[in-house]
Amino acid sequence: MASASTGSGTSADYTEKIPNNVGLQEDRRLQRALESWQPNFLSWWQEMGPALPTQDVYLRTAVNVGREGWAHFGHVAMRDYRWGIFLAERDPDRRIGFGQHIGEPAWQQVPGEYRSELRRLIVIQGDTEPASVEQQRNLGATAPSLYDLRNLFQVNVEEGRHLWAMVYLLHAYFGRDGREEAEDLLRRNSGSAESPRILGAFNEETPDWLSFFMFTYFTDRDGKYQLGTLKESAFDPLSRTCEFMLKEEAHHMFVGTTGVDRVVERTAQLMAENDTDDAAAVAARGAIPLDVIQKYLNFHYSVSLDLFGGETSTNVANYYSAGLKGRWLEGRRKDDHKLTDDGMFVDALVDGEIGQAEVSALTGLNTDLRREYTADCQSGVNRWNKILAEAGLPRRLKLPHLAFNRKVGAFAGVEASPDGETLSADEWHRRQSQWLPTDVDKTFVRSLMRPVHERGKIAAWIAPPRNGINGKPFDYEYVHLA
Repeated sequence: MASASTGSGTSADYTEKIPNNVGLQEDRRLQRALESWQPNFLSWWQEMGPALPTQDVYLRTAVNVGREGWAHFGHVAMRDYRWGIFLAERDPDRRIGFGQHIGEPAWQQVPGEYRSELRRLIVIQGDTEPASVEQQRNLGATAPSLYDLRNLFQVNVEEGRHLWAMVYLLHAYFGRDGREEAEDLLRRNSGSAESPRILGAFNEETPDWLSFFMFTYFTDRDGKYQLGTLKESAFDPLSRTCEFMLKEEAHHMFVGTTGVDRVVERTAQLMAENDTDDAAAVAARGAIPLDVIQKYLNFHYSVSLDLFGGETSTNVANYYSAGLKGRWLEGRRKDDHKLTDDGMFVDALVDGEIGQAEVSALTGLNTDLRREYTADCQSGVNRWNKILAEAGLPRRLKLPHLAFNRKVGAFAGVEASPDGETLSADEWHRRQSQWLPTDVDKTFVRSLMRPVHERGKIAAWIAPPRNGINGKPFDYEYVHLA
């Protein structure tokens, strides 16, 4: 087995070239390997990271993995941001909570029989982190406010740190194979024809801020649930890595949730003030019509559903039985945590119609996780509809049917409306412009994306936030541009 330090301090050591709380200085070979990867990362950041030149940005930097006071806020030049390696504090008594190894001590090293599977899980997770930075590279040029610009950059630097977290695991525990995989994480690029990112949603463009808010709400929320399953892993360093990543990921979803809040609020405000629900009238006043918001919601939700894979999966069943990847909040489940004799109903095509089929609980784990995700997504839609209701408007947003616009899983081979009506291919092509963003919709949204980089000012298509960052007011100078 490959070995690495099992340091478990809570405070980050910023005296090192690579800030960390894993005792990196105790393993000089690993330290040298990571320090040799660091220039490649910095070159990638320079080439593929945020394109807008800045002097400094009001960012939070992790300084401790404990429950209180874990981050420091201050203006930092992004090129000098200290990306580091942080694992949650180790529990020396932790036991495996599910699968065939349930009750055994958690693994501090990689068991040889699970080496390739664990490496694959880490690579897939690691590949998403730089991908979103690449997708969002040019958004700074059209930021609706300095507050939003700062939030974009915070998301970006933390996705960069999450890449470091996965690269540490690859270098520390997977030898030459791990080092090669770490290099490939920088070789692939979002949307590249030759070397695309592994998962489809991370090759989609993020050309405007409505797309960014939808991405951080729906796609980063998928990340939350994937990290949650890996946090249950019997491989303790992976579990501890994901536990701390989840703490940072919460801000990314906050950006998405409140970003869509503010788009809906501004649209509702103009609709109420002008007593109109006419999309053209709303657009003429510089806001995004609810029909367009719904189309963007439909697209990002359906693409994010595909990230969970097929409704059934023998691979995921094997991961669970082996202890590599658990369920969301595994410890709260009221069963035997083995599932070998349990069944469940999953969404399926039955005689060509959308329905359900019974399968073993193990092979249906993707569906189990997707349902947790969908319930969570609905909470945001409820928030947005409350804004509409408080504005006295009858219109409501909704999640489309899970069979809508799917490219992966049981419904990849059929066409369905947002209400779950199965359609012929011809009918789908005729009607899809009602449900998904058209070129005209995208062009209109992009036409609104004019930068507002003045302190205390905000674009007309979005409402200001309720609060600033870390107790600062909205009109704080969160970003100093170059």
